[in-house]
Amino acid sequence: QLKSGEYVIRDTGKPQRSTGTRDLRDAEKALAAYIARQHGPRGRSNPEELTVTDALVLYGREHAIHCRDSVRTAHAIQALNPVLGDLSLSRINGPVCRHYAETRDRAPATIRRELGVLQAAINHCHREGHLSAPVKVTLPAKTPPRDRWLSRSEAARLLWATRRNPRSRHLARYILIALYTGSRTQAILSLQWMANTQGGHIDLDRGVMYRRGAGVQESKKRTPTVPLPRALLAHMRRWQRDGSRYVVHVEGCRIGRIKTAWGTAVRESGIDATRPHDLRHTCATWLMQAGADKWAVCGFLGMSLEILESTYGHHHPDHLKSAVEAIDRRALKLNL
Repeated sequence: QLKSGEYVIRDTGKPQRSTGTRDLRDAEKALAAYIARQHGPRGRSNPEELTVTDALVLYGREHAIHCRDSVRTAHAIQALNPVLGDLSLSRINGPVCRHYAETRDRAPATIRRELGVLQAAINHCHREGHLSAPVKVTLPAKTPPRDRWLSRSEAARLLWATRRNPRSRHLARYILIALYTGSRTQAILSLQWMANTQGGHIDLDRGVMYRRGAGVQESKKRTPTVPLPRALLAHMRRWQRDGSRYVVHVEGCRIGRIKTAWGTAVRESGIDATRPHDLRHTCATWLMQAGADKWAVCGFLGMSLEILESTYGHHHPDHLKSAVEAIDRRALKLNL
């Protein structure tokens, strides 16, 4: 990164290339595109001829770079390539995948996501005609869903910690939006006050949040348009007066990550370890505890009924209520 804030690409033996942006996420996309242009076979290959690096480069160049979560995919590719990159796809099997998991000092969910990117890359190559036969990647067992959510007092302590620290004021906005809407991190950080093609926006006149940019296709992680709760809408009307383009910002600039500010706020609040995504869990849990209609909760959070039931169903006051009532009707009338 230059003193001007602009990111450049430096490659050994070649002149540096400007990414043309000061935004880290856009710079990472430019880097992924540059790497993709340096490699990649042409034509149809069998699994013995195509390496993991070839598959990842083709996937990054033709598909991943255009995805909404391209940065996370790029991070997975950066982790996979040093360990598995030189292997041909024919050598990808259970022992190799388990060895990869052992060499990575990361959570099982992270390992599963990274190997999932490799599987997606292989599937893409086969689907697009680069690979003559599919190859199966062995994924670690899926971890149980996380059940960490914040109590109202914990949420209040977290918010007070952000208010006490002048460098974390932007995090207070993020936390309130996440708690009131259950939106994912990147959807919140990309919110603007006007309709745009890069992210969602807020319509204060109608009291509505659009979680996707204009013309952006829906993904598996659904981002439905939702009405804003009155309390959050009141906050947002005050926030708009600062004249910034983005809803959550630092000195008018878009925020790429909140990792540092989040860690500071959690430490200063004294609450148990928690992650930004736990605010989405908190919103879903509070809605269920309040007895909200399950279909309405699914629509509000962009979540399937199956996931809602399996992860948050036990918080609902009607959870297994009919079974308990049936047992009560058959209870033995004994004094023991």
